[in-house]
Amino acid sequence: MKIVALAGGVGGAKLAHGLSMVLPANDFSVIVNTGDDFSHLGLFISPDIDTVMYTLANIENPATGWGRNGDQFLALRMVAKLGGPDWFNLGDMDLGLHLERTRRLSEGQSLTEICLSFTNAFGIKNKILPMCDQKVSTIVNTLEYGELAFQEYFVHRRCDPTVVGFRYDGIERSGLSQQSIEELENCDAIVICPSNPWVSIRPILAVKHMREYLRKKIVVGVSPILHGKTVKGPAAKMYQELGINPSAMAVLMDYKDFLNGFLVDHGDLGPNDLEDQWSIMIQETDVLMRDLQDRKRLGMVTLELVETLLERNMVE
Repeated sequence: MKIVALAGGVGGAKLAHGLSMVLPANDFSVIVNTGDDFSHLGLFISPDIDTVMYTLANIENPATGWGRNGDQFLALRMVAKLGGPDWFNLGDMDLGLHLERTRRLSEGQSLTEICLSFTNAFGIKNKILPMCDQKVSTIVNTLEYGELAFQEYFVHRRCDPTVVGFRYDGIERSGLSQQSIEELENCDAIVICPSNPWVSIRPILAVKHMREYLRKKIVVGVSPILHGKTVKGPAAKMYQELGINPSAMAVLMDYKDFLNGFLVDHGDLGPNDLEDQWSIMIQETDVLMRDLQDRKRLGMVTLELVETLLERNMVE
């Protein structure tokens, strides 16, 4: 069984790691949000790709979920001392990666080519692919400041501004890479990881032809909202500010047009007739991933739901 995961952020990276532990290397790949990508200190930075990559390589910072474990910030301290911007934390080893990515991009390599080269260098057997090679920027429209680039909203302003909408600048020029197309064509199912629907998953869904693949494959989603809250990140706050009750149901409503199965935390949806209503199979489980064993467990539960849906699809 071959699976493609769509992911972004820490929660998405954790489930991607869990799936990588229970599937053969050639049977699992990840397509990652790049709407968070931006240029800073003259370097091209891909935060979600790096988080997924560090996590699958077992070198992520366990305290934050992002960045390199054991990294130091000597270079950033010097930037600050010289009066430069130090609001975005870049560790020394992390800087080395950004330097090399920027160099390769300037030479004409695609982001996909660079991702595959970096994952190989880190000993990762799975393919980690950007959602597209074109530049797409998530823009957050806020009540207080108007439009803000995502990292300005997320890191510099610590998600404080009130969200009133989003747009994905450059999305009309985007397209799936040949490598992503091959993974999607050959997979048995697509898993939407428990990532922020607004800023991690929606940019991926907006890439040209992505929704077409979702509609012709078995798709299983995992809710990033647990009892009205998120473990990490501003997704629940965003739902609330947009006038939507933050809940597993709200996430399901975002994905229901292409969803076949949905994993939620115990008691999050309660008795329902969603399968009769929309033909979506709902399964309750412990969605919280506290450690490596939880990641692996949730990966296995996700695969079991995929297998059930594939078997039902064959019967039908």
